[in-house]
Amino acid sequence: MAIKLLGVSTQALIITDTSVKNNIAIFISHIHIHDKPIIKILHHATNVMSIEAELFVIRCRINQATNTNNISRIIVIMDSLHAAKKIFDPSLHPFQSHSNFVLKKLHDFFSKSQENTIKFWECPSHSKCHLYNIIDKDIKSFNSILLLSCKWS
Repeated sequence: MAIKLLGVSTQALIITDTSVKNNIAIFISHIHIHDKPIIKILHHATNVMSIEAELFVIRCRINQATNTNNISRIIVIMDSLHAAKKIFDPSLHPFQSHSNFVLKKLHDFFSKSQENTIKFWECPSHSKCHLYNIIDKDIKSFNSILLLSCKWS
């Protein structure tokens, strides 16, 4: 990417990726705040659609970024903006609880200062963004194993 991703001390950089394998949604996210990697999260859930998993990860990371002092710029990097668009979709949809939570957090974030911004960047898996490629490699190498047997009726 042409824009320097790190190096801005008031920036929260959120990188996320989601995959569904064998009916298990796997989602990984990294968050970098004040030019330092803060946390790497791996979640997995059964019977969850990938869009719901992506919204959940966005929800968690935006909550963390907006609750961190001195953050005025949030950048969310993901492989598909389809899930992020659901946040701003005013129609009723099954993921409304995630959307409402994120919108409330963003409202509070923007109310703090007119200078606060958020950007969503689409970064396909084949891109050359180093930070995204790390997460993409992690998610592709993760093998999910069901701990409990599933029953179908």
